Amino acid sequence: MKFTTSALLSITILGLLNCKESTSRHESNRAESAEIQNKKELHYPAALEKIFKAHGGMDHWKEQKTLSFIMDQEEGPETHTIDLHSRMDKITGPAYSMGYDGGKVWLEEGAQPYEGDAIFYHNLMFYFYAMPFVLGDAGIQYGETEMLEYEGRQYPGLSIGFGEDVGASPKDEYYLHYDPETYRMAWLGYTVTYRSGAPSDKINWIRYNDWQELDGLLLPASLTWYEHEGRSLLKPRDTAHFRQATVSQSAKPEPFYGRPDKGRFVVEKNR
Repeated sequence: MKFTTSALLSITILGLLNCKESTSRHESNRAESAEIQNKKELHYPAALEKIFKAHGGMDHWKEQKTLSFIMDQEEGPETHTIDLHSRMDKITGPAYSMGYDGGKVWLEEGAQPYEGDAIFYHNLMFYFYAMPFVLGDAGIQYGETEMLEYEGRQYPGLSIGFGEDVGASPKDEYYLHYDPETYRMAWLGYTVTYRSGAPSDKINWIRYNDWQELDGLLLPASLTWYEHEGRSLLKPRDTAHFRQATVSQSAKPEPFYGRPDKGRFVVEKNR
């Protein structure tokens, strides 16, 4: 199934982890970001360590510098490219391009205005795609959560939250559920509080069960959002497919992510 940008944004309610990045843009320089990351001593729960290992290992993930994939939209294919150390990014679509240059989000439109929200969308699919590794970022708090059941099988999980000063919506909550035999990620649950700022008990669910190996890393070939009633998972709703995905230990030059001559910087909308 192909997604329109507006459909994707409505499914995800615009938020997710990219809100966390928007408040840390002063740390955007690639070398500075890498140095900060190296200085941090990150400690993960034992189950999360096993999940990382099942997907190729956090150390191997940190060796990669560039991630790229293509998503087919109704308007045409989008190519997403991300610098994994600085988190600069760029999307090239059929009638627009957008990106994050390390300080600001930019947008270049074609003949027709871009109808989505570039500030939210520019790295939205990266965070979905780069699971579970992005759940190893600094500033995350881990806890326990109840089992998730689907088709008679139970999936243990971890709860993920953020400190009060982390990101634009620190009250968001995430739930990583995994296969108890393989430790591969199986489900992601998430709430979004960005617009209201109030805690939410509405959990959205994505199934992770279609994997591809990229240079020893296990990353999604597709993701499927599910209809649900609370924590009761019902049936598939929409699927996003990723093709021609690559990871590389070589970084693209910083100007690759810069605003093009015909592009403009995007001003964040009021909540």
